[in-house]
Amino acid sequence: MNLYSHLQCSNCDRIFDKMLINNFCPDCIQPLLAKYNLHKGVSKSMIKEQRYNMWRYQHLLPVESENHFVNLGEGWTPMLTLSKTSGAFGIKNVLLKEEGLNPTGSFKARGIGMAVSKAKELGIQSFCIPTAGNAGSALAAYVAAMDGEAHIYMPEATPKVFQLDCEVMGAHVTKVDGSIRDAGIAMNRDNVDGQWWDITTLKEPFRLEGKKTIGYEIAEQLNWTLPDVIIYPTGGGTGLIGIWKAFQEMMEMGWVEHIPTRMVAVQTEGCNPVVQAFKAEKDHCDLYENPEETMANGLRVPKAFGDRLIMRTLKESNGYALDVTEDEMMSSIYEFGKMEGMFLSPEGAAVYTGFKKLVANEYIKSTDTVVLINTGSPYKYVENMQ
Repeated sequence: MNLYSHLQCSNCDRIFDKMLINNFCPDCIQPLLAKYNLHKGVSKSMIKEQRYNMWRYQHLLPVESENHFVNLGEGWTPMLTLSKTSGAFGIKNVLLKEEGLNPTGSFKARGIGMAVSKAKELGIQSFCIPTAGNAGSALAAYVAAMDGEAHIYMPEATPKVFQLDCEVMGAHVTKVDGSIRDAGIAMNRDNVDGQWWDITTLKEPFRLEGKKTIGYEIAEQLNWTLPDVIIYPTGGGTGLIGIWKAFQEMMEMGWVEHIPTRMVAVQTEGCNPVVQAFKAEKDHCDLYENPEETMANGLRVPKAFGDRLIMRTLKESNGYALDVTEDEMMSSIYEFGKMEGMFLSPEGAAVYTGFKKLVANEYIKSTDTVVLINTGSPYKYVENMQ
């Protein structure tokens, strides 16, 4: 029993037919959200407990037939207890959601795997994406698995391992001077007639649905209680929005009684449009001009397409936004590695740095349960860390 009902504009609430190919609302130029028939009485027994990947929640996802799942084992990643970190900072419970164990080494496998699976169901074969690295790796892998065609545009500064990753999977790779925004501009120029399906972050509705499974997993792994704080490294922001969407869906179904969680966005000082908007109490982000290069490739996003949803999530959750420096990230990689025996990605190090700052300014309380999201494997970033 799949509960997927329709698509709805996140701004004007216009309804879109789920059987048609849609990207974003043509009137508002805002993301579309997948909606479900979440009437009271929908039971947790719907979860496919013996399916140890994100498809255990298949009834709450937009792909309606199992025949269209493009599954490489994405999801159901570990939730690790950081007892040393808890003790060192005097916080009741600190946990790490380890997304680096996903296929192609990052949480991008969830969103891209969902989007490619739904595209398969809709009869789409050709794709394009601008990427800072991990999304390109994921698209190349999932499109290869479904016998499609991938066109990937990435900044010249992207570590070579990501280009190799894409080429090994048979994708067409184009390198572009500038940021991921410049890569997107070049891609749109080449895709002017729309022959490739553009799965840029939140310019289609389904990557968000893959990312929301992080939220379902967090809740299930915590025995259907929700943490007080989730700290998320925010570039395009799909996971931040998706986790919050999952919590709201669970609340509507009666799976959780309330949502105590405050969502925190972490960015770098050299590209922090969300932090600037948060401080200015805006409901959208301005374009960040001339973003600085960073070891955390995924955070160099001058303006997210879903910026209004990011800011809405922070407001609804009584959340927070803060930034970190390159030196702080590098220091945190070594500090955390020595303390917990885990090698964080630069984005994960940004999260850990943010955690320390939030303890220091007392945003995080001693009684809180805090979840840190490590979004990917560090090993693809070695080139950046040298």
